[in-house]
Amino acid sequence: MIAAIKPTGANTRGLLAYLYGPGRHDEHLDPHIVAGFAMLGMPDPGRNPDATLTQLAQHLDEPVHLRNSEFGKKITDHVWHCPVRAAPEDRHLSDAEWADVAQRIVEAAGIAPPGDDLGCRWIAVRHADDHIHILATTVREDGRRPKLHGSGTRVGDACRQIETDYGLRQLKKGDRTAGRRPTQAEMHKAQRLGWEQTSRDWLQERIRAAIPHAGSTEELLAYLEADGIAIKPRRGPSGDLLGYAAGRPGDLNKEGEQIYHPGGKIAPDLSLPKLRARLEAGAPEEHPTARRDRPITPWDQATEALDTLHTESTSTSADEDARMQANIGALGELLEATAQAAPADHRAQLRSASAAFTRAQWSQVRAEDRAAHALRTAARDIAHAATGPDGSALAALTAALLWAAILAARWHEAKGHAHQADAARQAVQHLQSAADDALSPTLTELAARPFKEETRRVLANDVRAAVPEHAERILSDPAWPALATVLADAEAGGHKPHQLLEEAAARRELSTAHRPARVLITRIQHTSRNPAPNRRAEAARLRSTTASAFSVPSPSTQPRAATAPTSPPSRPRR
Repeated sequence: MIAAIKPTGANTRGLLAYLYGPGRHDEHLDPHIVAGFAMLGMPDPGRNPDATLTQLAQHLDEPVHLRNSEFGKKITDHVWHCPVRAAPEDRHLSDAEWADVAQRIVEAAGIAPPGDDLGCRWIAVRHADDHIHILATTVREDGRRPKLHGSGTRVGDACRQIETDYGLRQLKKGDRTAGRRPTQAEMHKAQRLGWEQTSRDWLQERIRAAIPHAGSTEELLAYLEADGIAIKPRRGPSGDLLGYAAGRPGDLNKEGEQIYHPGGKIAPDLSLPKLRARLEAGAPEEHPTARRDRPITPWDQATEALDTLHTESTSTSADEDARMQANIGALGELLEATAQAAPADHRAQLRSASAAFTRAQWSQVRAEDRAAHALRTAARDIAHAATGPDGSALAALTAALLWAAILAARWHEAKGHAHQADAARQAVQHLQSAADDALSPTLTELAARPFKEETRRVLANDVRAAVPEHAERILSDPAWPALATVLADAEAGGHKPHQLLEEAAARRELSTAHRPARVLITRIQHTSRNPAPNRRAEAARLRSTTASAFSVPSPSTQPRAATAPTSPPSRPRR
């Protein structure tokens, strides 16, 4: 059940005319009052043919007129309007049930507090099976104004309880991070002009698509202007950018002037301060023992950068939460950049994943944007890449994006961010399809290559030694022969298969993977692109740096697990 409190107005009679009228599309049937502040003596034009809308408006406005006659400054914002709608799959409530719903909502909002005989005057009009409209005039019988601050949250909580009591569809509790829903006027205007989206939704989509291409807010606004979007910057006397508004071409007011929407009204995270924090955050200092062999392509760099989410998704401190929130926000930008640059036959699922993940990008946790510098840099590099990825690079990145979205969903769920967790899970579904599609050509190519069964048996021993708890699932996976080929290729390049398996399992837990061999293929192909580590050189470099509690060598340099054989068996030639 959704109760959408509308901005206050001044025309009680005008709103009544809409509620009792035929509707914009003849959808209003049998309008009548189901509840009100005092049913006795209140005119109902829907039931009494002698009652008029003017009489009902005067009845509701009486406290307003009395106050205005006593005070010099007249009240002009006294109309409170709240449509309340059940979900399409919910049963139709009776008039008596809707009356109870209306009473509970006006009590929660502060319009008519329980036990207060001097509350505001209000009515609930039903003109359809699935919803009512509550209209109130916000001057109490004693002449005071009601306390409506925070009414939206209280009304939302009341709706969640009503859903439970009446057995209706259960919606998730709001957290004040959602964007504004399109108004009826915006939706009707879009329909009239033949637009599939309202102006604010259209602008939000374009701004998000532009973010990976910009390194500062000034660059972002210039990019949007070059894309044909009307931009109105607000600058101080020094010329510094203080704010901005954006307009959709063709969205004009009655005077034929361009309509502009402030960034923060387009979406909560698109205000200038929040964009500036994301785009212009400096890079954190890199630890001297950080891995030095850098990925060659932007796609490999992005896959490497996504590993940061693995260690921060189990955060327990406020600082770790702030870093995780920043990385989730940047993950959305990387998704958008990947969707734009991916080959055309892989683009649809990635675009759907990017759109679904939008709601997961922000929450009430304040982000430490500097922590996401690596992800944002990777997104910008992909956005500006001259060429697209090869098949294995796209498969590795898509698999990494899938795992990152899973981690984001788990983190949001652990923090109680229900709406964000749902959005991340929707993105996971699209990314799973995208990952399967991206890996399919690689599996076909690997399956076509000849392979000795004896070599496969030796590699199976590596699997049992490196990941014993998942070994049987991996070896029974239809993609195991392809994984064996990847391990053999990596070994030919100087890597040790059991160490690659250990590292891959440490970066991406396999318990929830439906096809663990596929997961390992993309990870190992990505890791084995780097040269095999030189242990002596790595040890010398580590000795040259100051010892630190945070100096943890990468999994590829760690000693072999105790379960691994002390020396791999001799390997037959392929």
